Amino acid sequence: MTKKQLHKIADDFFQSQGWNTFPFQKKTWDAFLAGKHGLLNAPTGSGKTYALWIAIVLNYIKENPDYHKKPKAGLKAIWITPLRSLSQEIMQATQRFVDAIDLPFTVGIRSGDTSSKERTAQMKRMPDLLITTPESLHLLIGSKRHEKIFKTCTAVVVDEWHELLGTKRGVQMELGISRLRALSPELRIWGISATIGNLEQARDVLLGVDTGDFDSAFIKRSRNAQPPENEVVLKSRPDNYRDRESARAERSRSVLIKANIKKDIQVKSIIPESMDKFPWRGHLGLHLMEDVVKIINSSRSTLIFTNTRAQCELWFQALMHQHPEFAGEVAMHHGSINKETRIWVENAIRNESLKACVCTSSLDLGVDFAPVETIIQVGGPKGVARFLQRAGRSGHRPNETSVIYFLPTHALELIEASALQKAVTTQAVEDRLPFILCYDVLIQYLCTLAVSGGFYPDEIFPQIKSTFCYAGITEDEWDWCLKFIVYGSSSLQNYDEYKKVSIAPDGKYFIDDRAIAMRHRLQMGTIVTGTTVTVKFVTGGYVGNVEEYFISKLDRGDVFVLGGRTLEFVRLKGMVAQVKIAKKKKAKVSNWQGSKLPLSSQLGELLREEMANFQTGQKHTPEAQALKDIIKRQRRESIVPKKDQFLIETFKTREGYHTVFYPFEGRFVHEAMAGVLAYRISLLKPITFSLAFNDYGFELLSDQPFDMQEVLDNNLLTPEMLTDDLQASVNATEMARRKFRDIAVISGLVFTGYPNKLIKTKHLQNSSQLLFEVFRDNEPENLLFRQAYTETFEQAIEEYRLREALERIQKQEVVWCPCEQPTPFSFPIITDRLREKLSSEKLSDRIKRMQVKWE
Repeated sequence: MTKKQLHKIADDFFQSQGWNTFPFQKKTWDAFLAGKHGLLNAPTGSGKTYALWIAIVLNYIKENPDYHKKPKAGLKAIWITPLRSLSQEIMQATQRFVDAIDLPFTVGIRSGDTSSKERTAQMKRMPDLLITTPESLHLLIGSKRHEKIFKTCTAVVVDEWHELLGTKRGVQMELGISRLRALSPELRIWGISATIGNLEQARDVLLGVDTGDFDSAFIKRSRNAQPPENEVVLKSRPDNYRDRESARAERSRSVLIKANIKKDIQVKSIIPESMDKFPWRGHLGLHLMEDVVKIINSSRSTLIFTNTRAQCELWFQALMHQHPEFAGEVAMHHGSINKETRIWVENAIRNESLKACVCTSSLDLGVDFAPVETIIQVGGPKGVARFLQRAGRSGHRPNETSVIYFLPTHALELIEASALQKAVTTQAVEDRLPFILCYDVLIQYLCTLAVSGGFYPDEIFPQIKSTFCYAGITEDEWDWCLKFIVYGSSSLQNYDEYKKVSIAPDGKYFIDDRAIAMRHRLQMGTIVTGTTVTVKFVTGGYVGNVEEYFISKLDRGDVFVLGGRTLEFVRLKGMVAQVKIAKKKKAKVSNWQGSKLPLSSQLGELLREEMANFQTGQKHTPEAQALKDIIKRQRRESIVPKKDQFLIETFKTREGYHTVFYPFEGRFVHEAMAGVLAYRISLLKPITFSLAFNDYGFELLSDQPFDMQEVLDNNLLTPEMLTDDLQASVNATEMARRKFRDIAVISGLVFTGYPNKLIKTKHLQNSSQLLFEVFRDNEPENLLFRQAYTETFEQAIEEYRLREALERIQKQEVVWCPCEQPTPFSFPIITDRLREKLSSEKLSDRIKRMQVKWE
């Protein structure tokens, strides 16, 4: 068939659906038909799925003109999705096209939700298109028949690649692709991404690198890592990490296609009628409930996005309590709710039987909710990309306007709202920095290959080197990983439980022990969180799951909320929490760890710019008008910093002497900067500080004053000696121990347990901590041990961002304002510190007294 004839098949389908074909879709079809790999960048709701799926089908028709006949058995394409909830939507879209053109292709899903019966049927006869997740793909690679299964595959599409990039799941995907392309030389690799800044690098990571031209010195950083016993810590990312160009993989065969479709997004702030001059975070925006109800009633359908599952539960409970008439019309959706309820909610949104849904990031991605008219974002989204992704849930079709309301949880977030409005017009989204040399993921992958029938190192090593993550791995490190899976590293050679892989006489590495193979398959994956406990009714009905640490705090008879239900805790039986419907109305809200998201560097930069616009008090936006009294009070007590200014405030209260700094870099950076600065000041004079921080700034509180001018004169806000001072000020060893637990789980050093017999988190921590100390004392060159410190400084402390922030501060004018009392900007930071000490009721009373006193 000619290209014109192939295009007509697709065009006819689009016309039958009442759609128009976009130029980017035709470019994608042509590039795929020409045998190219690539990355497709297009806004949410513009037809990205059809751009790639139609390309795959047209290529099949090109090679099989008599395509109406039943195709030969075998897998034709793999579609990777980061979320199981996207699978149904992709299956419906892809099946719709092949049915319309009378192509007898089958589409199947394989994920954690797939039944064992269906999995067995798939292994006997694979569908033509398999929609799966990175974890399920690796489980297939770990099967004995995986070479035969993937031999016929001609395409792999990685959807929402920006969500995987910069995570270990992304590394897992890189390794999976390296294996697929070795088994199927004709394989075409494509990624789909909506919101990401570093598109070219994202393409390079997906497609791999040309190891012959690769600059390994650029990638190599953890090789120089040393444990902190000799007070030396690795430097995390190279200074020029963001700017260096990596080698381009098969550049002549790869393309980057941008849709160039401008998505019209309207951002509207929900502004309270009155503002506290001393704003504080803590009421989750619930005081604006009635404004939200008005929006719900005036829209056909609304999604209310919250940043955490606990916040989602609180908002849903508050809506049901104050507006019981919403029963059956308002639902809730987050990752800990059972599968059946989540699917029911998704379908109810599609068929417009729900007026609103309170949700988390579980509905951020890809699900095509065409009827959704309005989006509400509760609190700062912490990142531009996340905000744009959520805005795109509204008007999820080409040429439709997306409407998103920003609901501030405290007054100063209105500045964030104003900054986001600017970000929408400039499309200034964050980069996603890829992971480098994750030895734990590599070790897990090698065990997967060993389980699947075995591998020869000389054949696999080039495949590993072809990935972006491991392009810089040395032969010594490769040999260490091989010895590790066979002997368990030098300090563990005497313990058989760490010896997993055997070596055949011909040099093949394999696992033939059924118990070892089963344990490996049960633990395969890179998503490591706190151990979850299943919540069921005493009568047997499934409710959802919460983390073990939350359940461990409950006594019999305690009442908590999960999935919108008020539940009474009865007993913990194994890893199942048995509950019954509670008669009491007052309850604890289930909470989950990891709920504090850091402000992204991109949004921090936009905040600093917007702060300068508010500095004069002459900005006439609704947000500026609402904040004018607060800004006026801030300028009276201190200043509103310009973009080239760095503000420091000092004041005294009955608690002691407060010093507040405002970098606007996010809580992770502020936590580390506070520790470094407190340590440096203590070198000038003996002094002890209490630290508090939020996304805007941090506070040093002491019972004695110190000379701020001396701090400025000694240039303590400098990146010089940063690594050494971080080591001295931050308990890096303890943080590395926590990181090492996840590394130990992924690499298989510790076993998390069997289904319904999971090992408790504290036992996992104890086991991994023991191994950590063994490596520290006897094997400090252990790559997994060193990786724990690498990840601590890169992910937990964000050293590279801290260094950039200090370099920026050195170029700014430092403005020190001695104040008589706390300022509006400092008040949220003070209240964040109080929250750690007081219950929510006592905190609210205390803050009201403070507000009255200082206003």
